[in-house]
Amino acid sequence: MEAEIINLTKVWLTVFISLGYCHATAKLLNPGPARFLAIAPVVLIFFLLPLQLTSIHFGGATCFFVTWLATFKLLLLTAGDGPLSTTPPLPLHRFIAISCLPIKILENPSEKSAPKNNRAETLNEKPKSFLNYSIRALIVVLMVKLYDYSHFFHPKLVLFIYSWHVYLLLEIILAITQFFGRNLLGIELEPQFRDPYYSTSLQDFWGRRWNLMATNILQPAVYKPTVKIAARVIGRMWAPLPGVMATFLVSAMMHELIFYYLGRMRPNWEITWFFVIHGIALTVEIMMKKMLPEKRRLPAKVSVPVTLVFIFSTAIWLFFPQFVRLRLDVRAFEEYAALANFVKKVAFSLVG
Repeated sequence: MEAEIINLTKVWLTVFISLGYCHATAKLLNPGPARFLAIAPVVLIFFLLPLQLTSIHFGGATCFFVTWLATFKLLLLTAGDGPLSTTPPLPLHRFIAISCLPIKILENPSEKSAPKNNRAETLNEKPKSFLNYSIRALIVVLMVKLYDYSHFFHPKLVLFIYSWHVYLLLEIILAITQFFGRNLLGIELEPQFRDPYYSTSLQDFWGRRWNLMATNILQPAVYKPTVKIAARVIGRMWAPLPGVMATFLVSAMMHELIFYYLGRMRPNWEITWFFVIHGIALTVEIMMKKMLPEKRRLPAKVSVPVTLVFIFSTAIWLFFPQFVRLRLDVRAFEEYAALANFVKKVAFSLVG
């Protein structure tokens, strides 16, 4: 654990120095080929950095925040787009924070709620209370305890528990990150989950409720450019369809890469098939919505369970088995024990 923490320190020091270089470069060079060539080596470095870490917690967080979020935001910056491209330029500390974290800067912090007529923005207008997160943390603890008896459960049920474990744990971690971001940096983090278990369709789930930090970076980086190109060929009405598929394919490749960082095992491409299936299903859904009037669509009391059954069944079939294949659950508990021993060792050394 000591060696891993040293490596983690080196990795993030490299990240901060590299982002400082990108911040200066963006001030000196205009958007275009010159800025791209100057920043491209940093993007390459960010793809290599997670290989220096073996912990699934440190490595997983690093590859997501650096290899995914930061690299896509830097690529947008080379074109003069994205959250890093502002006038006037961002201060260095905010540039670094926005590069690596799912952050939005509120122009008027006193007006956090969106207009009532904007459904996409009002899905999560009421913040969850401390009690709400405390209950979720308790559920996570109970789930961890359930793993001691997993040999009594059907394997599919264990994967179902994994799915809720991952979702609840991500919400808690991001809530903690949001608290420190708001109180230490004075900036607001984007909500990352908007009660996905209320999703009325795949479009609602992927576009407005699930992992919005990925959605908000893939939309300008992949979806919009693809739609713009496709519109010239098949027209503006159907251009979103290839845009959806391109976005899901890029997301699939990034997930395959993240799982490779976590397990250092050759991919079996089940993750890719998961996103391909969802991309095709969402494309069909969009086509049906374009052809059918709204009054002929399924009511929420029917569409919500249908959507959740499809999501859970495909995730348990293709996505969550990767956690078992890479032994992520076993390694996670081993890391908890190693971290506890490390903290005890440091505490004893300080007391002694």
